[in-house]
Amino acid sequence: MEKLYKTLINGKWMESEESVAVIDKFSGEVFARVPKCNANMVNEAIKAAKSAFNDFKKYPAHKRAEILEKTYYKILERQEEIAKIICKEAGKAWKYSINEVLRGAETFKFASEEAKRIHGETVPLDASKFGENRKGYFIREPIGVVGAITPFNFPLNLVGHKVAPAIAAGNTVVLKPASTTPVTAIVLAEILEESGLPEGVFNVVIGSGSVVGDMIVSHPDCKKISFTGSPEVGNSITKKAGIKKVTLELGNNSATIIDEDANLKKAAAKCASSAFANSGQVCISLQRIYVHKNVLNEFKEHFLQEVKKLKFGNPLEKDCDVGPMIDEKEAERAESWINEAVNQGAKIILGGKRDGRMLEPTVLSDVTDEMKVMCMEIFAPVVSVVEFDDFYEVVKKVENSEYGLQAGIYTNNINKAYYAVDNINVGGVMINDTSIFRVDHMPYGGNKMSGIGREGVKFAIEDMTNIKMIMFNLN
Repeated sequence: MEKLYKTLINGKWMESEESVAVIDKFSGEVFARVPKCNANMVNEAIKAAKSAFNDFKKYPAHKRAEILEKTYYKILERQEEIAKIICKEAGKAWKYSINEVLRGAETFKFASEEAKRIHGETVPLDASKFGENRKGYFIREPIGVVGAITPFNFPLNLVGHKVAPAIAAGNTVVLKPASTTPVTAIVLAEILEESGLPEGVFNVVIGSGSVVGDMIVSHPDCKKISFTGSPEVGNSITKKAGIKKVTLELGNNSATIIDEDANLKKAAAKCASSAFANSGQVCISLQRIYVHKNVLNEFKEHFLQEVKKLKFGNPLEKDCDVGPMIDEKEAERAESWINEAVNQGAKIILGGKRDGRMLEPTVLSDVTDEMKVMCMEIFAPVVSVVEFDDFYEVVKKVENSEYGLQAGIYTNNINKAYYAVDNINVGGVMINDTSIFRVDHMPYGGNKMSGIGREGVKFAIEDMTNIKMIMFNLN
C-alpha cells in the first residue's frame, strides 16, 4: 500500500499539486508518493533558509551540538524502519542498509562533537616589519544557506555528510535529494524537527535537476553548493553556480593492486564485497583489480569462491548481498558495456546475465585499458581482473585515469606502499585494503574528474565557514 508523504519547508509539512512515485526497486511496485516541488516551493525554501540563518548563526555551539546529538540517538531509535526504507527505495541489501543507518547516525554524532571545536587562531602580525605593534587573530563564521544535492546510493549518509556539518557550523540548508530515493530524507527531516532544529533551518525540495537543482545552484542566496553525483552534472554546476563555494564529490573507476606478497584470502574476500556492495553503485566501488602474475590463479580461485557465496535477490532478506540496480536503464547500460567488452575480446568468467534491474555480479578477464568497463565508471556490479608483472608499471596503470578518488594496495613491502602513495594522484590510498574503505570523519574526496573539495565532517565545516580576520592597532 502506498504511503503519502509531505515535505518540510519553512517548518511546515507541505503537499504539492504533483507527486513523485517512489518505487520498490526489487518488486517494481510504488510504495510511497512524495510532493514534486515547483519553482514557488523552491523559492520559498530558499527564502525561509535565508531568513532562518539570521537567528541560527547566533545559536551557541552547545545548542547546535545538542540538536545534532539528539538526531544521532533518534536515528538509532528508528534504525530498522529507516533501513527498510533504504532497502526499498535504493534496492540496497539489508546488511548494507542497516550499516548505512549506523554510519549516518555516527556522522551526526561526529558533527555534534565538531560543533564545539570550530575556532580560529592568533596571527603573529609582527612577523612582518609592517605589522609591528599590532595584534591579530581570525575566527570562522557560518557561510549562510547551503544548497545540498545528493544521489540515490546513500540516501541517509550522503545527506548527512552535507546537512550535519552545515548545521554544526550554524548554516541553514535547502536539500534536494535524489527523486528515486527521497523518503529517507523526509524521515530525516522529521527527526531533525523532533530534535529541536528551528523552523526554516532545514528544508527539503524534491524534483528534477533541471528545475529544482538548477534553481538551488544558481540562486544568489545559496552561498555554498555541495553536490555528489556525476562529473557531467558537476561540470554543469560549476558553470551555473557563479561566485560561490562549490564542493563536488564525483565519480571514479577505482582500482586495487594485489601484489605477490599479499594475504590472498583476506584480499579476495574484501575485493568480493568491495566490488558488489550496493550492486557496485558506490563512488569508490572496486572496478579494476590488478593481480601479480605469480599469484593470479590462486587469487582468482579465492575471489571467485567468495563471489559465488554472495546471495543475489531481494534486498529485504537479511542474508541478501546483492540486490537490484536503481533503474532498469542503468542495468541495460551496464549490460551493454559488458557485451561491448566481450565483442572486443574480454571474457565473462562469472555472471553477466540481467533480468530487469537485476544484473548478476559479473567478473571479467582479458580486458584492455581502452574498454569502457576499465576506463570509465561503470557504477554497476561489474569488476575486471587484470594480470601484471611489474609493480611500478601497474601503479602507472592505476594512475592513468581521468578519475582520482581512491585506490587500494595490498602489499607487505613498505617501499612499494609509499611508492604508490607518492605516484597515484587520488584523494585517498588505502594500504592493505581496497578502494572502498571509508569512515565518516576522515577527509574524503577526489582529484582530477573525481571532484573538488573534501567531505568528512571537520573538513566539510571548514568549507562551510568563512574566515574573518581581526586586527588591533596598538600604536
